Amino acid sequence: MPVILPIKSKLPVIPKDCFIAENATIIGDVVMGNQCSVWFSAVVRGDVNYIKMGNKVNVQDGVVIHGTYKAAPTNIGNNVSIGHNALVHGCTIQDNVLVGMGSIIMDGCVIESNSIIAAGAVVTKNTRVETGSIYAGVPAKKVKDISKDLISGEINRIADNYIKYASWYNQ
Repeated sequence: MPVILPIKSKLPVIPKDCFIAENATIIGDVVMGNQCSVWFSAVVRGDVNYIKMGNKVNVQDGVVIHGTYKAAPTNIGNNVSIGHNALVHGCTIQDNVLVGMGSIIMDGCVIESNSIIAAGAVVTKNTRVETGSIYAGVPAKKVKDISKDLISGEINRIADNYIKYASWYNQ
């Protein structure tokens, strides 16, 4: 069974069509949209600030999502894939974003729609990633504009695939 706990009488809100892996942890002030998935060993910890997710968000294995007390909640839009072992902390991720494996997004960052954060990138505090961009490196910088093919071929494909993968477990 996943660990789903209230904090200060706030229990996570998880729609019935979401998949939560048996060893995932979701705590406190967390509101998830429809068709979301939280995979193995992922932690979504809404204890010190809230976490809100839109529809079709997949939080892959080993991801940590958190915020900063009284300062930085975490807001995640629709159709967002957060790759294995990423850290998403006190930031805003808009719609149609791919967060690469092992990347870090720090407090105050805004990742605008239709963007990709490359695997291993570190998006430092208060960085704004402009819409339609790919950011990579440490610290992360814009490396190029995203093409329409990458939006449909990567961002949408991965989000849709995770809905399919979740269905394999919810049978």
